[in-house]
Amino acid sequence: MQKLIQHKWGWLVLIAAFVAVNLLASLLHTKFDLTKEKRYTITNTTKNLLKKLDDKLEVQVFLSGDLPSGFQKLASTTKDFLQVMKESNSSKISYRFIAPETDMEDANIKYGDTLVSLGATPINLTVQIKQGQQSKVVFPYALVKYHDEEILVNLYSGGKRVITAAEMNSAESMMEYNFAKTLNSLINVEKPLVAYAIGNGEPGLAGLTPSGNIMNPNTFDLASILRKDYQVFGFDIAKRAFIPDTFKVVVIVKPTLQFDDNEKLKMDQYLMRGGKIVCFIDNLNAEMDSLKMGKRELIAYDRNLNLTDFFFKYGVRINTDLVMDLQCGFIPLNVNNAKDNPQIEFLPWNYHPWFESKNNHPINKNLGLVGGRFVNSIDTVKAADVTKTVLLSSSPNSRKLGTPALISFNENKTTPEDALFKQKDIPVAVLLEGHFTSLYRNRIAQSQVDTLKAKGFDFMPEGNGEGKMIVVSDGDMVINDFNTKVGPLPMGDNIFTVGTKYQYELANRDFFLNSLEYLTSNSSLMNTRNKEVVLRLLDTKKVEQEKLQWQVINIGLPLVLIILCGFAYQQVRKRKYAA
Repeated sequence: MQKLIQHKWGWLVLIAAFVAVNLLASLLHTKFDLTKEKRYTITNTTKNLLKKLDDKLEVQVFLSGDLPSGFQKLASTTKDFLQVMKESNSSKISYRFIAPETDMEDANIKYGDTLVSLGATPINLTVQIKQGQQSKVVFPYALVKYHDEEILVNLYSGGKRVITAAEMNSAESMMEYNFAKTLNSLINVEKPLVAYAIGNGEPGLAGLTPSGNIMNPNTFDLASILRKDYQVFGFDIAKRAFIPDTFKVVVIVKPTLQFDDNEKLKMDQYLMRGGKIVCFIDNLNAEMDSLKMGKRELIAYDRNLNLTDFFFKYGVRINTDLVMDLQCGFIPLNVNNAKDNPQIEFLPWNYHPWFESKNNHPINKNLGLVGGRFVNSIDTVKAADVTKTVLLSSSPNSRKLGTPALISFNENKTTPEDALFKQKDIPVAVLLEGHFTSLYRNRIAQSQVDTLKAKGFDFMPEGNGEGKMIVVSDGDMVINDFNTKVGPLPMGDNIFTVGTKYQYELANRDFFLNSLEYLTSNSSLMNTRNKEVVLRLLDTKKVEQEKLQWQVINIGLPLVLIILCGFAYQQVRKRKYAA
């Protein structure tokens, strides 16, 4: 090296080598993700989607400007993730961060106004500053543009009133899934076929073909969700010879009329051939409308849908009872019964429980509370070769109420007997998958076998292992309220608490969407939901107890060491230079 520097061309060689090393480093960019949860690594599913891009993909993120600390962290995480995406296909991907309050290019309109027109819902936050409090509007969204399509990606779907560290962590964990899902819909434009069951008293869904074109304001949100990502057809099981395999999933929502054996056989054989079914079933007749019509009480009784043996064969039983929970929604009640000067108070209504998930499956991963109304409990029963996964269950403070049961508003005028609410984890939504055994094995008539064969199907006594079914013991979970002033509300929203401090954003839509996506999509895409960013919080109690100790160690100890080193240095100098 010394000879190289002394050579007349040595410095040129060193400069050339320095330039070459930097050029090589820019071309061969490599980094190692040493985080335990692989925070800075994308899955092979996302990488494969990025490789399929045949045009520019532009991402606009609206997390810029003066943001609260939590959203600053979310913006930083989003930037890191987009950079990892760009490194996978740098020629096709570009991104930029935009403040929503700025004006759009070549237009006298702000980005925030455009986002609202696209369906974005801003979050109004009250931020603490030195001068007091300041109102801040945040748009936690990204707009993805590909070809001529634009899709909004919600980067934060937590509760809007309280921003918590856990919700921010959940948003970071779900980031790859949200982008991968968007990429998949942009690249694979063909929408899966979905059959919406009609003919057994299910609520009408507007726009169904060829029948069932009835506008029901209480299924407005359900219809909008289905039509956004799926081709939906009204399907009367009784009037059709069979359920075609072209349908990716059959959706059954709150039937009120009995199913006969002919209908159950068609559903059974569709399931045996690898079909997917999602059922939202109300086993009991119990409706809030009955209490709204001036009555103070109602009796919940069995609808007799004739589906008990159907579900039992595959591994579950929907009971004829009601799940009550202290974790529940609110309703306004006149507590003094005065007509002239009523005293209205919002009281918990235990018949509208809020259910939790155990984060034990991609469907319920990072899922918030899901609201139900007059929900039945589910028992899992023995079924060979069938895997049963509980997706939703009650809180640790719940109970079962046998039926027929008298439901009365008067119950809420006194404090609930908490001693009765000692049950926990009562299942209300279960996923069934595996090798099903047909309900009609060894009991189907030869004439029915011949009829199936004439239609091109052989009777299957056992499933092919690809069938899946989700059973939810509440039909109202995907039904929305309708307000004459506001219009249709999102499913899960309580018409009684809109605009009050008792309003809480529930995850009914997310649960329904996740269920459909799991049943219709490839498993690799859903597995991106399994990514988990670990929230490593300090133990606040331990911090408070050991605060002084660590302050002394981190501040006092370095000063003591400097003084001791200085003293030792002076002593050495004195001895060295002593006369």
